[in-house]
Amino acid sequence: GQNAMTVDSSALPEQVVRDVMASAFDSAGQRCSALRILCVQEEIAGELMAMLRGALAELRVGAPDQLQIDVGPVISAEARDTINKHIEQMRALGCAVEQLDLPAEAQHGTFVAPTIIEIDNIAQLQREVFGPMLHVLRYRRKDLAEVVQQINSTGYGLTFGLHSRIDETIAAVTSAVEVGNIYVNRNVIGAIVGVQPFGGRGLSGTGPKAGGPLYLGRMVKNLERQAPALSHVENLPGPVGEDNRYGVMPRGRVLLLASSAQGLSEQLAACKATGNTPLLVDDPPNRALVGKLATSLQDQVEWTQDWQDEGMFAHVLIEDSGQDIRSILESIAAMDGPIPIVQFGQSYRLDWMVEEVSISTDTTAAGGNASLMAVA
Repeated sequence: GQNAMTVDSSALPEQVVRDVMASAFDSAGQRCSALRILCVQEEIAGELMAMLRGALAELRVGAPDQLQIDVGPVISAEARDTINKHIEQMRALGCAVEQLDLPAEAQHGTFVAPTIIEIDNIAQLQREVFGPMLHVLRYRRKDLAEVVQQINSTGYGLTFGLHSRIDETIAAVTSAVEVGNIYVNRNVIGAIVGVQPFGGRGLSGTGPKAGGPLYLGRMVKNLERQAPALSHVENLPGPVGEDNRYGVMPRGRVLLLASSAQGLSEQLAACKATGNTPLLVDDPPNRALVGKLATSLQDQVEWTQDWQDEGMFAHVLIEDSGQDIRSILESIAAMDGPIPIVQFGQSYRLDWMVEEVSISTDTTAAGGNASLMAVA
């Protein structure tokens, strides 16, 4: 992942600091869901950074079998060296680095000093750095949508956090960000089975969500091939003061490789049932196949000259016509970006053609001046 959190000027700083420190530095930052990029509205960035530096200074690094320790070692010497190399590279770029001094007992072994680094652009980060490190980006209020787009552009989509007391902002950001687990006004770690089904999208996608309703279906045969309702949002159980919701959405473009009009019709029906966009190679055989279909089916199709273009599709349906598909699978596996699910046959698992999203909201985090909640 390259997990991010946005914080606007309506957020409560004390709650933000609590959740950021837990999300970034618990388990020495060695969680797949850990916070890597904190995006703070510039009007509150100075105050919030001062509070984060103060909280950073209170962290205790050492052997984790001692109850007073907050941050233990990273998993290996290689991991330690990779993280420290990244810190030095960011210093060389002129980034402001705030780093805790390691105590004497942590000078040896694989300890890494908890670190906060200010960056100018998310694109400065080429890969996830897996350890006790937080990157901070300041943004202007009017640029929030662009920041979300930068987050989406990383290609990773595991967890995302948002601190805001403005309902319109929460609705806009949660609908735009392309991640599997969204956390509102709380930390971004510690998903619970059946409460926050866990799993990502894009480069962070690993199949159905752990603890979600589609998970068991991957482990059994002869399951009814039914598409989950796209417009349905399910309320999940959870503790008092927390709202947990689950829903599904289309994966996006689906590459269709059909050899007959009937096969293509079945593939288009699968796309329609799951809300996905069908994608066909623009060549004479496919044009002839589409020409045999009803106009309503023809209008669904998008065309491409080369299906191996990066990022062109998120799923593949291949009609079983007896051909050897080994070369197709090898080409798909060799592409950059997420490896799409490939279905081969004459009927398709519709539940494999959707992506799941969980949203967990701390409903007790409003606090403070209630009039702020009405601010647009």
